[in-house]
Amino acid sequence: MTEDSYVGAIDQGTTGTRFVVFDHAGQVVADAYERHEQHYPEPGWVEHDPTELWANTKATVQAALSEAGIDADQLAAVGITNQRETTVLWDADTGEPVHDAIVWQDRRTTDRIERLEASGDAEWIRKRTGLEPDAYFSATKLEWLLDHADPIEPDRPGVGSVRDRAEAGELLFGTVDAWLTYKLTGEHVTDVTNASRTMLFDIHDLAWDPELLAEFRVPEAVLPEVRPSSPVEPYGHTDADGFLGAAVPVAAALGDQQAALFGQTCFDAGDAKNTYGTGSFLLMNTGERAVESDHGLLTTVAFQRAGEPPRYALEGSIFVTGAAIEWLEDVSLVDDPAETAALARSVDSTDGVYVVPAFTGLGAPHWDGRARGTVVGITRGTRREHLVRATLEAIAFQTRDVTEAMEADAGIETRSLRVDGGAVRNDFLCGLQADVLGTDIVRPVVDETTALGAAYAAGLAVGYWDSLDALRENWAVDRTFTPEMDPAEADRRYERWGEAVERSLDWARDDEP
Repeated sequence: MTEDSYVGAIDQGTTGTRFVVFDHAGQVVADAYERHEQHYPEPGWVEHDPTELWANTKATVQAALSEAGIDADQLAAVGITNQRETTVLWDADTGEPVHDAIVWQDRRTTDRIERLEASGDAEWIRKRTGLEPDAYFSATKLEWLLDHADPIEPDRPGVGSVRDRAEAGELLFGTVDAWLTYKLTGEHVTDVTNASRTMLFDIHDLAWDPELLAEFRVPEAVLPEVRPSSPVEPYGHTDADGFLGAAVPVAAALGDQQAALFGQTCFDAGDAKNTYGTGSFLLMNTGERAVESDHGLLTTVAFQRAGEPPRYALEGSIFVTGAAIEWLEDVSLVDDPAETAALARSVDSTDGVYVVPAFTGLGAPHWDGRARGTVVGITRGTRREHLVRATLEAIAFQTRDVTEAMEADAGIETRSLRVDGGAVRNDFLCGLQADVLGTDIVRPVVDETTALGAAYAAGLAVGYWDSLDALRENWAVDRTFTPEMDPAEADRRYERWGEAVERSLDWARDDEP
């Protein structure tokens, strides 16, 4: 590759879309970002407009390249990373979505999951998919779309229902990576990491599972081809006559959390990272062994390079962390998220207040879709500083919930944790996390590790980087946070956190919002 070539990464997340250009040293050369609208049609429902996601993708790619003075033909490859589980269904002929995307946070299919559990089907689904059956995953979202999306062109003779058209192969399903790959290249492709989040995919055989398709009544005709995360041949090329004006290889895809694991160079069994975004996702690489969890964690595909076996990971999915800080802003407890560190430091403790941010239920290791946000311990002396500090502590406590479960499943003690995501710019939170876990928290120089992971996978696929060792050499530490709190005090606070969580469980009812 020439010295003036680069690798780009499309990072399509829950709240916005970013395009980042990296050089051979893994450094950011250009970066552009666009937020998109969140739609809440009913309580517990969350949707995105796929056409807006695509428009923002084009806009950020063009903006980043323009900012850096880079021509599209200088891109050796583009990788994609995306909000996982979010479900898109679109017309194979027109390329237009038939409904807004149903977002991973959406809880509209909770009743369906409860019926599944009552029928005794949860265990066999867990063994094949590595997932705890939950409305979080794509299967019930797709089932809902097939049953409830408005008919396409209902007044046009001969045009059937959404389900009829899906069975006829006229509609295509995908997570957001597949949607963007299709719009970029015309190819209907996903990768193993995103497929492993659908609850339709056998993670051991690396194939769509016929019995799961039958359970959720999903026609095989709608499914994308599943490829390695970093393939031998690109998924496709952008149209030379399209918005980029160049045929750029789209050469990799990874779900956002697997991309962050890859970007943090957690290539070996036992390596672990935590990404603090809208939610938090702690992954530990378990190598070629798919470790079954006895403690409410998920087993998922970490990544796969062409010609190699897949690498697996244990994952703890925390639904609300960064979103809890956004909530503080929503209710006017802070004017800007950057305030939270100073406000939290201004008090010595939470004064006994605990916040459980179960706004959309609780994920690992609790898995309670009916849990709801709870604040306990308020007195007349409680001030906003206590509530802000308690919210930051909740992020750290939820991470300890997952870490303890992970150590029990994998039999590996966490000696350090690599962290990334927007919230880790908060030094107070990083120090607090070290105290609560009793372990070092390591923050890298390049904190856009999700985008970096997608870029690395794409660059490896086209020979821009030649080995994993070359990527390891790029990784550098910005700061390490070491525990300062007395371990007994950390344990005491964590035990009280567990009591607060108990009070949040099983709160929502069908007859209430």
